[in-house]
Amino acid sequence: MNEKRKTEESVSSIYFIGIGGIGMSALARYFHSKGAKVSGYDKTPSSLTKELEQAGIRIHYEENVELIPKDSDLVVYTPAVPREHKELVYYQQNGYKVVKRSDVLQIVTESSFNICIAGTHGKTTITTMVAHLLRHTGYGCNAFLGGISVNYGTNFWSSERNVSVVEADEYDRSFLKLSPDVAIITAMDPDHMDVYGTSEEMEKAFIDFSGRIKPGGLLISKYGLQRTKDLKGARHLTYSVQNKNADAHAENIKMMSGSYGFDVVLKEKRIENVRLNIGGMHNVENAIAAITVASSLNIDEEKIKAAVADFQGVKRRFEYVIKTDKLVFIDDYAHHPEELRALINGAKSLFSDKHCTVIFQPHLYTRTRDLADGFAEVLDMANEVILLPVYPARELPIAGVSSEMILHKMKNKDKMVLNKDGLIDWIKKEFKRDRKVLVTAGAGDIDLLVEPIKQILK
Repeated sequence: MNEKRKTEESVSSIYFIGIGGIGMSALARYFHSKGAKVSGYDKTPSSLTKELEQAGIRIHYEENVELIPKDSDLVVYTPAVPREHKELVYYQQNGYKVVKRSDVLQIVTESSFNICIAGTHGKTTITTMVAHLLRHTGYGCNAFLGGISVNYGTNFWSSERNVSVVEADEYDRSFLKLSPDVAIITAMDPDHMDVYGTSEEMEKAFIDFSGRIKPGGLLISKYGLQRTKDLKGARHLTYSVQNKNADAHAENIKMMSGSYGFDVVLKEKRIENVRLNIGGMHNVENAIAAITVASSLNIDEEKIKAAVADFQGVKRRFEYVIKTDKLVFIDDYAHHPEELRALINGAKSLFSDKHCTVIFQPHLYTRTRDLADGFAEVLDMANEVILLPVYPARELPIAGVSSEMILHKMKNKDKMVLNKDGLIDWIKKEFKRDRKVLVTAGAGDIDLLVEPIKQILK
């Protein structure tokens, strides 16, 4: 009996510490779908935890050993949880089987055909696109996503077909526990310096990830990655939005009121008149990567085209909150300078007649410190910028590191730092709605402001 089946059958009760995390909640849904008793802790309630609770999963929000199940066969925690977390310490000291999220993902995917998408940005959208293409075309897959698919309103679904589409997370080197049959690498830009220390170390982890591809497997990487020659994989294809040197690229791109039409040129064939109905030129590139995967699985090209046209995107990835002639409001998870660059570029090119206001919440003190110059340079592309205070997530404050650090490096004169109440007040009193693109961006809790801002603007 293989390890996966053994694990699934022996786990009748599983507890998640940090169950509200996007990757953790996907695994919680997975075990719930297998009939296990699933429960968990999280620091704060969120839309994700609310959905889990509605599905019948018990969650509490107080770090309290009295509230935890004592009959758990397996305890799963995320690396974002502090080591001294009382519940984690209790389980570790009392002989329970305690593992990281990445260990569980490793076991779950041990015996399946795996399509794993890695990279410092773009991976959530591409993972969701690939999983959507496989589901919509009838090919079938189990999906473990790092975002909520707008088409299906979830970050996990299962299928009879033993194929797993997995977002491969580089944080804490988690992705080195996966064994892909098909792997995508989207980008290797410096990030998570708290884990890797240097960009060389981080690039090495991506090279090691490519070395985990099963014999005969396929690697698809973005054209122009600086360590391309060092990447491994039996077969290797590159993709790009328009560079003709890439094995897969687009031609005849046309913009049509927030949508794109284009042809995809692959090594052996051409797929004409593809239509993508979400914004941002970077999403055309993401679609090319996903189409390359579907094509490698010999899925019919008319089915691929129908699936791409039906793709509605990922929550908080270039998501249209309001879209009228006068006002466009876009919300996005962008939290790295290169993601912000793609976001602002996309908004400005699609709506070039409008004034662009960006509200950005920096995520993590270390990232703000390490990438402040990059953030300042990219935010200068907007007409007007409002920064919220840094969202600390798992970190303690670092002396001298704040949103003002980015503000002082910016050349744009139209900029300020506001707290959340100040921002809501500013939207009510100062924000003029005519011919504007408003963008909210960040990976912290800025998403909680989207609905209040939408209500004011409506």
